[in-house]
Amino acid sequence: MPYRRRTACALTAAVAVAGSTVLLSAPAAQAEVIDVNYACETKIGPKSAVSPVDIKAVKSGGAYTITMSFEKGVSDSPVDLPKGVMTPRAELVLGGAESGEVQVKGVPNAALIPANTPIKIGQLTGTYTPKKSGRVTFTAGTLTVHALGMDAAVCKPTNSPRPALELDVTAAGGSGGSGGSGGSDDSSGGTGTGDELPKTGPLDSATALGTLGGTVLLTGAAGVLWLTRRTARHTAR
Repeated sequence: MPYRRRTACALTAAVAVAGSTVLLSAPAAQAEVIDVNYACETKIGPKSAVSPVDIKAVKSGGAYTITMSFEKGVSDSPVDLPKGVMTPRAELVLGGAESGEVQVKGVPNAALIPANTPIKIGQLTGTYTPKKSGRVTFTAGTLTVHALGMDAAVCKPTNSPRPALELDVTAAGGSGGSGGSGGSDDSSGGTGTGDELPKTGPLDSATALGTLGGTVLLTGAAGVLWLTRRTARHTAR
């Protein structure tokens, strides 16, 4: 076989190896906006609403700051709610390597909420500390709207929503199977594990995978150059 043809075959093999490596590499995190059907028990009777929910995670030492965002309100206020009297909170159901719940909480309303208008939930935050290593899922659970000194609305998902976030985590100390289950709503994060910030966006994941594929491809190209020069020297003899 002429050395040029062998060189082309070797280059094709290098590209194939690079492509397969990119496909096998999974991102550290996957986030997706999920429509959640909420059925709410309120002081003025049952209500229902659908709201797109987004869950994201940012690593901080050995823990993660979890943010849950609502794009729409899930219940109207029957009366005027003055500034600072309404605070939402929610539960995130853990799955995969962990079980239990993570508590997230919002801030009091910054302005008056007029009667018969949607109660804007906004962003809720909490802290999750991994107790087991592996892939953990986060799914929207019960949402509670606390207003005027009482739980004015308790809303539960009725459509069995999919997880809005999947996150690869490492337990403190690198433990793979020990430790209790579930998350935590306190701020004690333990010791850091040195992992990189999780990639929660498709653009970040694509960049990481592209870099890995390019590295493998360069390695394969270097091998092709070595094979070409060796074949050329052998042919010259």
